[in-house]
Amino acid sequence: MRNVDRYPVEGPNALWQVYKTVSRLKAVRNFIFIQLARYCPSLPLKNFIYRRVLGMKVGKKTAFALMVMVDVFFPERIKVGDNSIIGYNTTILTHEYLIREYRIGDVVIGSNVMIGANTTILPGVTIGDGAVVAAGSLVHKDVPAGCFVGGNPMREIKRSVAQPDIADPAKHIIH
Repeated sequence: MRNVDRYPVEGPNALWQVYKTVSRLKAVRNFIFIQLARYCPSLPLKNFIYRRVLGMKVGKKTAFALMVMVDVFFPERIKVGDNSIIGYNTTILTHEYLIREYRIGDVVIGSNVMIGANTTILPGVTIGDGAVVAAGSLVHKDVPAGCFVGGNPMREIKRSVAQPDIADPAKHIIH
């Protein structure tokens, strides 16, 4: 089960009531900066926007590929460790607005994680250090450290993925 807080609503569906949970100004401001970051080719500038403007926790040397879409309403609930890659057109959500409730949950992505292109990560999910998520996956539950997962619905493909020794990059040169 994902780690989300649930908030019941009465009346029309929860999305019609979104501005009771987040200010319009915050939503517009975040949308503008997220769109800027999505198209930005500079990784340091992109990480600056995520860290300083949107309040995300982003580790050293983490790379967000082109077109990554982070949560517009609650980006500050996203944490990504060091040296991870978030693949092209990935969506990271920290909220869900449903018919009779809305849910909010942190997304925690560990260090040395590889997220393939066109992946969707749902609220309340933790992806452990060294995990690999195949392209096109729907991450709807936690991913253990070092695990290779993929698919929709996501399933475990391999339990332990060999991790590079980032302390000694010379070990990874192909001769």
